[in-house]
Amino acid sequence: MAGEVLQLSGVGVRREGATLLRDVTWTVNEDERWVIVGPNGAGKTTLLQIAAAMLHPTEGSVEILEEEIGRTDVFELRPRIGLASTAVAEKVPAGETVIDLVLTASYAILGRWQEEYDSTDLARAVELLDALGCADLIRRTFSTLSEGERKRVQIARALMPDPELLLLDEPAAGLDLGGREDLVTRLARLADDPSAPTMVMVTHHVEEVPDGFTHALLLRKGEAIAQGKVDEVFTEEHLTRCFGLPLSIERQNGRWYARARAPRP
Repeated sequence: MAGEVLQLSGVGVRREGATLLRDVTWTVNEDERWVIVGPNGAGKTTLLQIAAAMLHPTEGSVEILEEEIGRTDVFELRPRIGLASTAVAEKVPAGETVIDLVLTASYAILGRWQEEYDSTDLARAVELLDALGCADLIRRTFSTLSEGERKRVQIARALMPDPELLLLDEPAAGLDLGGREDLVTRLARLADDPSAPTMVMVTHHVEEVPDGFTHALLLRKGEAIAQGKVDEVFTEEHLTRCFGLPLSIERQNGRWYARARAPRP
């Protein structure tokens, strides 16, 4: 049986009087690929921050890679987790090149300084960038990239330290149709790779869920309203409840599509 990568029990998060998460119990195993779906304000990013050991819950218990949060050094734990998010991108130093942005993930830092990298590090960074279609961007400055290029470079950076857990916070947000489809295709290939880390992705849209993702968690107003195998979670009943709108759902060629249901005559 696959080992548990994430284990949350009765997790709640409150900030400034607001409840961001309420009584979330969730287990992710090492051979699974999860997607977290829900409307704005559902608590998706908060849940991902907990999974990244960036945020401590107000209540409940959290184990990440068999380390209990509150009883372990999160600075030793975080390098075992790859995270691609807008919050990380916003902290990239001005003038940082793409190759240096990926390389510095080996030390879990942003901004190259005096650390040393050998030829193996450089070869891995180039290989990851090439796999994500970014080989021609190596010497470019991160700030000059398009949104789609930034998303792909961030995923290469997240994979650089060979993490045991890969977390993707809305990787397709802000992309045009071509950029979204290119990224979803690349993520599907990664999900299909048995050597890839356990993956958890956050999105608003079922259309952005790559083929190969095995499980889904639906969040609404901080509560988990459905979770399990993706085929069992992505139903009209569950998605209608999640988004508060009558929805129809269908699957074609491994991809999901949701639409508002037309009112009956």
